[in-house]
Amino acid sequence: MFYRPEAGHGLPHNPFNAIVAPRPIGWISTRGAQGDNLAPYSFFNAVAYVPPQVMFASTGAKRDRQGTKDSVAQIIETGVFCVNIATGDLRDAVNASSAPLPAGTSEFGAAGIEAAGCTTIDCPRVAGAAAALECRMTQIVPLAGEANFAVFGVVTGIHMRDDCVIDGRFDPRAAGGWIARLGYKDYATVTELFQMDRPE
Repeated sequence: MFYRPEAGHGLPHNPFNAIVAPRPIGWISTRGAQGDNLAPYSFFNAVAYVPPQVMFASTGAKRDRQGTKDSVAQIIETGVFCVNIATGDLRDAVNASSAPLPAGTSEFGAAGIEAAGCTTIDCPRVAGAAAALECRMTQIVPLAGEANFAVFGVVTGIHMRDDCVIDGRFDPRAAGGWIARLGYKDYATVTELFQMDRPE
């Protein structure tokens, strides 16, 4: 099978998200003039080691946010955000925080998620997250298409849950493993690992 995206695929559901998978979920928390916000983004990843940097992409817009979503609007306003790492023990909370709530309505409160303060930035984080990356935005890049933006940030502080640091290594399997987004309504938890040595 071959198709051109602009011509359509002819399948019951778009296969693109299922092809590019699994994708880690960046659970992005922000604070702005209208309050705190928390939302999961599956277009997320780390992009550099030194200094550590991450990115996430937001697609689509809300009527009450003028061409984008709450997360991007608040990052434009404040220049900071926090990436909370989604794990299996918090899967229901991650999903609940994806509800399309009005701007100014906190997903922390609506979904009963405990918030904690960040250390290096003025932003909330998920208190129970296996890890949280405090970030200072470096650039927001408009992408092709309507209301598509990539947000890049430098990591300024890292929180890790004590029970997820085992023998000196970050390992959230005790928290149910990393959650990964697949296609359609499918998700996976990463709980099985294997190791390989790179060629010298």
